[in-house]
Amino acid sequence: MAQLYYRYSTMGAGKSIEVQKVAFNYEEKGQNPLIFTSGLDDRYAESGIVASRIGLQRKAISVNDEMNIFDIVKKYNDLFRVDAVIIDECQFLKKHHIMELTDVVDDLNIPVMCYGLKSDFKNELFEGSYWLLAMSDKIEEIKTVCWCGKKAIANARLIDGKVVYEGEQIFVGGNESYTALCRKHYKKGLVMPYHEESKDLITRYERLSKEEKDSNE
Repeated sequence: MAQLYYRYSTMGAGKSIEVQKVAFNYEEKGQNPLIFTSGLDDRYAESGIVASRIGLQRKAISVNDEMNIFDIVKKYNDLFRVDAVIIDECQFLKKHHIMELTDVVDDLNIPVMCYGLKSDFKNELFEGSYWLLAMSDKIEEIKTVCWCGKKAIANARLIDGKVVYEGEQIFVGGNESYTALCRKHYKKGLVMPYHEESKDLITRYERLSKEEKDSNE
């Protein structure tokens, strides 16, 4: 039996990578995943793109507030057979979108996997995440960590490098405008100190080895 899955996390946990990985796994087995993403995500040159921070991207159907997702899935299913529906940025969906996804599961027997944030920068639920928590068959957390190493639970909004707690809920941005923090550092508004050193351990080791070699010559 098909089910509705909700997989949530904070920013930077690899949700969009997971979307593309799941879609690839279906396609590798000769099956047809149908991918949607929110039309509110304007970080890229065109709408309808699922893109990860490591550079992977693929086309998706862009969802607007008026769209009936069930009708779109049924149309594709009648033409091609849809084996799974995968949603990125599901926090931006409206209540009616979530109810349409339950119809995809219950009436078309197609599994639906939703990926997105649970809460906004005020740590309050989005409309989409609220209804997914209420209606999903299975709820899973994709974990990531704060800069201190503890589990991240909050999406902090940054303006000029400082954590802010007031403003409009919907403000799409990348790493420049949000960071994932643990509860303690979210409450205190403490973000990782800026440094230009590469995070790549191999590059850092090679640089250190070269510096030691140069100092011995």
